[in-house]
Amino acid sequence: MILGTVGVLGAGNIGVGVVTDLVLHGISAVVVDLTTDILERAQAEILNNIRFAPVLSKTLPRASRDEALQRITLTTDLQDLTSCDFIIENVTEDWGIKKPLYERLGELAPPEVCFGANTSCISITQIGNASGRPANVIGVHFMNPVHLKPAVEVIRGFHTSDLALSRLLQLLSQLNKEAILVEDMPGFVSNRISHLFMNEAAFVLQDHVSTAEKIDMIFKKCFGHAMGPLETADLIGLDTVVHSLDVLFESYKDPKYRCCPLLRKMVHAGHLGRKTGRGFYTYFAG
Repeated sequence: MILGTVGVLGAGNIGVGVVTDLVLHGISAVVVDLTTDILERAQAEILNNIRFAPVLSKTLPRASRDEALQRITLTTDLQDLTSCDFIIENVTEDWGIKKPLYERLGELAPPEVCFGANTSCISITQIGNASGRPANVIGVHFMNPVHLKPAVEVIRGFHTSDLALSRLLQLLSQLNKEAILVEDMPGFVSNRISHLFMNEAAFVLQDHVSTAEKIDMIFKKCFGHAMGPLETADLIGLDTVVHSLDVLFESYKDPKYRCCPLLRKMVHAGHLGRKTGRGFYTYFAG
């Protein structure tokens, strides 16, 4: 089954990247968020991504502005997702938001439609239970920037069906992405490990052991990482990092996941990273 239209719930950083990737590969996207302002800002970012995609990658398909606009539907109404072949959810990493959303999706979507939960740390089994159709829920952890990453972490929940897995693998095949399949535990593989790096880097900065620039430089120049842990945190969004650490701490009761006070303080100050212009680094004036 070729997937022609995919619903994308949440038009934040990752949602924008997901829609960019879909549109570049000729797949229509129905994009849902709370307000038209959020959706219009997201569309502007998507079009900007598509414009610069040829500069950043020689292998990505091309799409004109007009082609992209024809493939994007913006809406604040969940009901508009009923025409989609597959739905990808990217909303805030907050169970109080995700739970009622999945309850509503389970009521609205046709019975054959599967949901890709693009969560950082929340259990796919837990999400599936909220939907009322756990066999149709599978984890799909896209990394940022989505359209430039060749692989995706895929998480199979306790009740995830072979059908849900095959539908997601079909979508990833259409996006020319490799699926790396793992089992379901909070944080999966990527974030159980990566959030320890980011959190401890914040502790090192808080303890005045080094500057943000030098911490990141060590990881880039000594370990060969493309980005340092604090740059990565800024890219993800410090609020998302804090939410994820809180989920990990609550899930495992392990003190290694305690959130660095500096991270939480920066979130309270509204310094969330790239999306607000300031985090561990400053990205634009104002």
